[in-house]
Amino acid sequence: MPALVLASSSPWRRDLLSRLGLPFTWASPEIDETRHADEAPSALVHRLALAKAERLCTDHPAHLIIGSDQVAVFGDRVLGKPLTAAKARATLRAFSGQRVSFLTGLALIDTARQTHRVCHERYDVVFRRLSDAEIHAYVEREQPLDCAGSFRMEGLGITLFERLEGDDPNTLIGLPLIRLCQMLREAGMDPLLHDEPLANAQGNS
Repeated sequence: MPALVLASSSPWRRDLLSRLGLPFTWASPEIDETRHADEAPSALVHRLALAKAERLCTDHPAHLIIGSDQVAVFGDRVLGKPLTAAKARATLRAFSGQRVSFLTGLALIDTARQTHRVCHERYDVVFRRLSDAEIHAYVEREQPLDCAGSFRMEGLGITLFERLEGDDPNTLIGLPLIRLCQMLREAGMDPLLHDEPLANAQGNS
């Protein structure tokens, strides 16, 4: 049975993956996440999810490596991480009362068999109308500067929404578990039939 590796430093993705009860390690891949000219959002998250997993292939020659990447799509704009509080506030002002789509790319590389699977999942969020005071308070409290869309679904982000629409709410957090389980089964690792004891996730960056 190949070992499982998560190509991400995100504690949220690690928490999601740990729910499957599979022992895994993690490492932080360093890649250029710049969007190519005229690159479609779905193509972008496919490319980056696969690139993150590929970055770890050399050091993990007999593993299943998971890569994931997420962007927010608002009209004709593709938004990544805001990185500053000012940009996070501006993003949430633009989202107020609007529908925003989140695309999460998912890749699974089997380095022993030299095969890979890649897909993306969409999840839509309808924001309620937000006051400037609410936006400022939210950004100050959660500091969502490293999150696509400028919010954390894991925390107070739920207070910003009118409704959510999609197949798997884990997609919004950054790791579509339904599709991941399908990929793992296809690769020969069924979470329900895996009988090794769960080890603590370990990683390096």
